[in-house]
Amino acid sequence: MRLTPALSLRFTLALLLAAPLLAQTPTVRLESPVPPPEWALLERALLRAASDGTAAFAAHYLDERDFLKCVERWGGNDGADDAMENFHGWTLLYALGGDDQVLADYQRAWEGHLTQFTEARAPGIEMAENGMYWREFVTSFDWEHTGEALAAFHVYSLTRPDDPHYRTRVRRFARFYTGDDPYADNYDRDKKIIKSIHNGSRGAKVTPASEMDWGGLPVEGDPERLTRYATASNIKGDHPLNLGTTALGYNAYLLTGEQRFRDWTLEYAGAWRDRIVDNGGNIPTNIGLNGEIGGEWGGKWYGGTFGWNFWPQSGGRNYFIRGPRIAMGLATLLTGDKSYLEALRLQIRNLYAAKKVENGQVLLPGKYGDDGWYGYSRNERLDVQRDLYLYTFDKTHLEGLDRDPWLRYLNGAAPDYPVRALRGEIESVRRRVQGLQADNMARDQRTSDHSQRFNPAEVDSLTQLTLGANPPGTSGNILHTRLLYYDPARRRVGLPEDVAALVESITPQGLKVRLVNLNPLEPRKVLVQAGAYREHRFGSIRGDAQAAVNGSLFQVELAPGAGGALEIGLELLANRPSLGMPWD
Repeated sequence: MRLTPALSLRFTLALLLAAPLLAQTPTVRLESPVPPPEWALLERALLRAASDGTAAFAAHYLDERDFLKCVERWGGNDGADDAMENFHGWTLLYALGGDDQVLADYQRAWEGHLTQFTEARAPGIEMAENGMYWREFVTSFDWEHTGEALAAFHVYSLTRPDDPHYRTRVRRFARFYTGDDPYADNYDRDKKIIKSIHNGSRGAKVTPASEMDWGGLPVEGDPERLTRYATASNIKGDHPLNLGTTALGYNAYLLTGEQRFRDWTLEYAGAWRDRIVDNGGNIPTNIGLNGEIGGEWGGKWYGGTFGWNFWPQSGGRNYFIRGPRIAMGLATLLTGDKSYLEALRLQIRNLYAAKKVENGQVLLPGKYGDDGWYGYSRNERLDVQRDLYLYTFDKTHLEGLDRDPWLRYLNGAAPDYPVRALRGEIESVRRRVQGLQADNMARDQRTSDHSQRFNPAEVDSLTQLTLGANPPGTSGNILHTRLLYYDPARRRVGLPEDVAALVESITPQGLKVRLVNLNPLEPRKVLVQAGAYREHRFGSIRGDAQAAVNGSLFQVELAPGAGGALEIGLELLANRPSLGMPWD
């Protein structure tokens, strides 16, 4: 790129300003050589295998236009949302320390799918006959699917917060839900509701949904893709899945600094928090257009499409807690007010109050109807329980935590967990890459969700072990974490080459992390940040090095082959969250 005089001056000033900032960052040194730990070797092996696997995946499933090789269809079976769900975990893999190519291939897939599904048509289906996407966003569909499609997109903010196209898109997408976009009539500011389960860039659809609105055009030999939605016509009113929209508001606020996005996120999340509390801790699955709980379902809080008693023959398809987990966590980050989290705790309390124990297994209900709780399974909603515990350290009503292997490890009860988890995910990468290499299905036979089972971006154990974070899952959450790393040499997010990290314990006072440089010949530097969004504050460092940080960033210099443990004081939610690279 040729720099104009103005750009050259700005670039020079940026370097001059960044250098003193990094120079003032506290630095600790680990100089004692250590034998390479097995967990560290496995972490680097997993980062390498997953990175190589994503390159193979992109080469196999993206064509020369960067389109996904599939039949483009509308709906909840194999629709446009599944195109990017194939790439779940890729941006997080890069943020953990994966190869540059991982992010480049994700960007190719993202841009390609925008064109692909803007051009795709489903004749006769109101929201898809002129394109499944409009203004680079799904025209109108539910947030089970939209949230999954945006899961990697949300984490992209940690990798390229200065990307002007990304900033523009996040702002535009968020405005679809704040009531500011004249073409997307989704949000009722007075009632503080999103008006339908189906919503998007063309606004909320409040007229009855046909089976094709849900399942797409008929496919010969597969009648179930439509008949499964025979009872799903009533989509009017708000549903807790819609709370996934708050991730757009959160990122828009951090990227633009526009206060209205923060205000809207808290307004919408707060309205739902109050409804949950007013409903005795049970999350309603329909808010009527009148703003009342159960307003479109005879006043029943448990009614609604994708509600507590929807598809009564199955324990699934009740997405009552996906959106609330996202929104209550984001509101807590923005304010430090843990009353948002307590709304989730009340729901977990009610589920355990209705539990059954069979053959030593705890079973919780997943359904509620006119006759009470039913649809029991082993799903203890551990992702939500971990969120609650890691922010409050209060186990009240969180009975499943004692059975969670990662938390058992953090409490000293499962020392082999890191090695077991990393080995398991390395083996999973191997199987998935082997599967995609053997996948010779013709393009015109592939559905958009066909290749998901071969996605090699295994990130859960790395997220837990290196960041001290509960994995965000596939539903469109942002990252809640204790730590985030940056490579100052390559000026990017993620662990530097040859560096491994292991969070060994998390307490109310802080955490203990062990860092290792596996390169026996060259030193390494790593920047350590307090939270994904600088929302926490470091105190003092003890252990194999000592320092007083009193901020959200410090640097570790690792001699060749060196390693050590740092005990770090950490004040949770001490800062308003922000986005940006440490040198910006």
